[in-house]
Amino acid sequence: MYFYDLFLMLVCLLWMVVCVLIGVAYLTLLE
Repeated sequence: MYFYDLFLMLVCLLWMVVCVLIGVAYLTLLE
């Protein structure tokens, strides 16, 4: 169960990084 929670946390962190990268790329393309 502990490894499962750790895996979910890792997935959430990866999604946050992907969202930030997409946001930065979007703002860069707008300028």
